[in-house]
Amino acid sequence: MPDWLLYRGTREPHDGIDRLPPPPPWRSFDGGPTLNIPPAGPAGRHQATTYRPSDDAVQQVNAALYLRRPLLVTGPPGTGKSTLAYAVAHELGLGSVLHWPITSRVTLRDGLYQYDPLTRLYAAGREGAVNGGEPAPDDIGRYIRLGPLGTALLPYARPRVLLIDEIDKSDIDLPNDLLTIFEKGEYEIPELARRAEPTAEVMTADGSAADRVTVTGGTVRCSAFPLVVMTSNGEREFPPAFLRRCITVKLSQPADQVELAAIVREHLGDLADQSDDLIGQFFERAKQGTLATDQLLNAVYLCRYSDAADRHDLADRITPYLSAGPDED
Repeated sequence: MPDWLLYRGTREPHDGIDRLPPPPPWRSFDGGPTLNIPPAGPAGRHQATTYRPSDDAVQQVNAALYLRRPLLVTGPPGTGKSTLAYAVAHELGLGSVLHWPITSRVTLRDGLYQYDPLTRLYAAGREGAVNGGEPAPDDIGRYIRLGPLGTALLPYARPRVLLIDEIDKSDIDLPNDLLTIFEKGEYEIPELARRAEPTAEVMTADGSAADRVTVTGGTVRCSAFPLVVMTSNGEREFPPAFLRRCITVKLSQPADQVELAAIVREHLGDLADQSDDLIGQFFERAKQGTLATDQLLNAVYLCRYSDAADRHDLADRITPYLSAGPDED
């Protein structure tokens, strides 16, 4: 295995991230003071420890880490686009994955931070009444919570992993809006920048109200640029300016039954050895229309524990084509 690879796809945690060299001069950021990454939670742990990345995916993840560039992952449903983010975070010890699911209504501001002025105003009036009309100390940070993108850009000592899921579903302007943030590695919170008080303690996307971080001067700037994994189902094209700033990788469905059986074995152990017929049936059907690997996992598990008279028919019924298959309108 080449020595330059930090992420190897072995699924075994190691300290390879400590060998990450300094960034290119045009991708160097100096935010601080540095913060420690919070420990990983249980979310995505099973997927991370069973994921089998392709050699191309391993190479491109490392390119994104070295160059401090976002990774754009495309491919059909069920190929592990989202799981790749959890697998990298698990193997390199990069803490919990920050997840930002995208819809057509999402804006850049949603990913950066949320501010609740109404609750702040209500609290100020209530505390003033308790204090006999005296104004209460203004702790604006209690009403600001950083979003997934905003949290990822905090000055962590190691890169956080940010999953921007299904970016192809976004408003047409979002990819271009993200370019500025990715290039600068920082953003401003105007509600804090306008204050005379230089610092505020704000909440993060993955922390409790008690676990707040300090923002100075209303600006958040990263130290280690996050590993941004953006997934796309290929439902739209992206602007050339956006694509040239990304490292891209395209995932594909398993190439043969052996690879498909290996995936089932990772998830379900010995059930794979008892399901050669279901795996073969699924593989042949996948040639006629779009199916996702997790559909096969569901079918293998259900057929093992059901008493269906015809397990092939049961498997077919719970694995419908995700796009037009044979004899479908």
